[in-house]
Amino acid sequence: MNHPVSRRVDLPLDDCCEQGMANSSRTLFILSDRTGITLEHLVRTLMTQFDDTCCERVVLPFLDAASKVEAAIREIDAAAVEDDAPPVVFSSIVDEELRARLMTANAQVFDIFDVFLPSLSAAIGRPSSGHVGLSHGMGDPRVYDQRVDAVNFALNFDDGSRLRGLAEADLILVGVSRSGKTPTCLYLAMQYAVRAANFPLTEEDFMLGRLPDALRENRDRLFGLTISPDRLHRIREERRPGSDYASLPQCRNEVSAAEDLYRSHAIPFLDSTSVSIEELAIEIMQRVGVERHY
Repeated sequence: MNHPVSRRVDLPLDDCCEQGMANSSRTLFILSDRTGITLEHLVRTLMTQFDDTCCERVVLPFLDAASKVEAAIREIDAAAVEDDAPPVVFSSIVDEELRARLMTANAQVFDIFDVFLPSLSAAIGRPSSGHVGLSHGMGDPRVYDQRVDAVNFALNFDDGSRLRGLAEADLILVGVSRSGKTPTCLYLAMQYAVRAANFPLTEEDFMLGRLPDALRENRDRLFGLTISPDRLHRIREERRPGSDYASLPQCRNEVSAAEDLYRSHAIPFLDSTSVSIEELAIEIMQRVGVERHY
């Protein structure tokens, strides 16, 4: 890449702007010499503590050369003029010369490595290596292959599409359609190399009042997801507007029947209505006893 490619994404807290709340009209930059994924997650977490602040977020990855940093500085300085306020910049650039050059931008710069590395180095008693991109590199090929295999497993066993080989799953998520099973399984696979399958519960299962044979054979790996009927109704309306499938009474009936089934078969379950996929994944692994594989 010859030039940094910026990504402009509204922060979740930008809703406050639409509601007329006070804001500082500051642009927030996230700069990295690799993907910026780790730093982006950190910034999202930090910004949740400022729910009355509105910022446009600009992500500039792969700033691994002086020319790219210079281009980033020009964009930062232009934002400072447009906003009539210095932008807030978070950086995880490793190269000391590039970091020093970034400090000349008309911005308030928070350098993650400057904040943590000196104290961490002193605590460990060793200097930092200065290596770029280790957190999201392929790393150990064996571990990387485990993640890829887990993703393929989740795709192959998505929504009850395959039953043969289900016993190889570390975890089987069950729940009504659109309750969050697929994204949770894929997150578990991508982040923790967990072989997660998912299986939909249907009206036939509810009428019979028992689990399908394939699930009963793997009872020890089951975990249920539930969701508020109102939230389920909104999700389904986007997929099939005006259908019986999306109607609020149908959603209420399915959710109630699914929870009854969980309780009658002693299946642990969680409500996914207002819980992030990340939180769901961690709590599921803890409650089921599934270990992350890397």
